[in-house]
Amino acid sequence: MLLAGDIGATKTLLGVYKPEKGARQPVAQAEFPSAKYPNLETMVLEFLDQTKHTATFGCFDVAGPVIQGRAKLTNLPWLMTEDSLAKNLRLKKVVLLNDLKAVAYVVPHLQADEIHTINPGNIVTNGAIAVIAPGTGLGEAFLIWNGAEYLACSSEGGHADFSPANETQVEMWRHVAKKFGHVSYERVCSGQGIFNIYEFLRDHKFAPEPPGFAAKLAEATDPTPIIAKTAMIDPAANPLCTATLHIFVEILGAEAGNLALKALATGGVYLGGGIPKKVLPWLKDHRFMQAFVNKGRFMELMKNMPVHAIISRAALLGATLYGFDHFKIS
Repeated sequence: MLLAGDIGATKTLLGVYKPEKGARQPVAQAEFPSAKYPNLETMVLEFLDQTKHTATFGCFDVAGPVIQGRAKLTNLPWLMTEDSLAKNLRLKKVVLLNDLKAVAYVVPHLQADEIHTINPGNIVTNGAIAVIAPGTGLGEAFLIWNGAEYLACSSEGGHADFSPANETQVEMWRHVAKKFGHVSYERVCSGQGIFNIYEFLRDHKFAPEPPGFAAKLAEATDPTPIIAKTAMIDPAANPLCTATLHIFVEILGAEAGNLALKALATGGVYLGGGIPKKVLPWLKDHRFMQAFVNKGRFMELMKNMPVHAIISRAALLGATLYGFDHFKIS
């Protein structure tokens, strides 16, 4: 059997799989709060003990770069290697891959009910594919056709320099730069980015913060879902939250377009991560596509690129499929 995991800074999803059941039907599955564990091994051993299952191989996608079988999560102080994980978990072999590579790996296998189309565009057969995924951080990846199949390639493009698109974003860049020094797209286009945008608007008196809302955010382990949910439920009730989500959507659209241009993603652009499926109505608003296509002389090219939001847990599915293929489990 295969032990697979989607290892994120906020939460981790683990599953045990049999090849005859396939990658979409785990024998056992559970979700864990990542930060409550000192390392991945402790979490996995607890999971296996709870479920009374064993496995032969392990495949884990992680939110951070994987170099020569070694990984360090970007937003969680975990270091891990394939060899140490295999030894400590008593597995024959373990493979680590970047979480966005896992998402990219599954894109050619996504079913119709696992995506929502934002822009149908005109797909070019075997054209490159771009994947961008805002969650706790911002992940990016792409796929290229090698003549026989798509190859998934990881990237750390989410840490590239953020480029403001208007005066408000210029002021926001200055605000975030004072706090962090370097302003990457992840700082303004992710879960943590949503709070940074909100903080900027609040501190610059864009609108008054409703009484009691600051305390509500302060009490929350993660204020981002509260901000997003408030904007979606009643946009008029909290102008700060609404403006925050507007700016986030515009930045996501702009950076999705940047990645699409760099990869020449005529095969499509896919939005993954935990945030897009939760704010889907806002992605269908004109702001996202307006920012996506706003690339000067290449506007018509951008309009023809298909854009889809992934609404399934794609990373774990990708890790499972990758594990089956990598270890030739059948």
